[in-house]
Amino acid sequence: MARWSVVLPDEQWATERLFQHDVVTVAGGPAGAAVGDEVLVVAEQQVVALARVEKTDGGLALWYLRRAFDEPIPAALSEGPVEEATFRRFAERLGGPSDRKPWLVSVAMPIEAVNPAEAVRQFWSHVLELGPAELPTYVWPSGDELAMQAFVLGAEANQDPEEEDEED
Repeated sequence: MARWSVVLPDEQWATERLFQHDVVTVAGGPAGAAVGDEVLVVAEQQVVALARVEKTDGGLALWYLRRAFDEPIPAALSEGPVEEATFRRFAERLGGPSDRKPWLVSVAMPIEAVNPAEAVRQFWSHVLELGPAELPTYVWPSGDELAMQAFVLGAEANQDPEEEDEED
């Protein structure tokens, strides 16, 4: 089994950060990559994930094994083969799924409707229309509502207009 690094284009990286996918498909990729090989996924000169090659026809289909999207590891890796020691060093720093804990995530918006079913339809229409670029999503650790934070485009965003006035 060979070890590789694959570089995600900037636009694809932006999408990967917004949505939870099990697999990312990369056009091209290292010519020698084969099913079962392990890959360091690189974006913006940082290692952001460890993946396994699942398919090689029509680009590489990579199954995520570990992610570090929010705490990437700086790396000057170009696309291609990676030495075993270098690969292991990055793979160990990526951590594992044991750090998972429960979170509550909410999207709330006022909607005027004649009945609950219409309100739900309008809600989903607004979610599709606004999307992650405009619609704040609120997240907090389960049991700690006071730690609630707003996120827009996968990054923390201040939603308190009083605090924004103070900064000006």
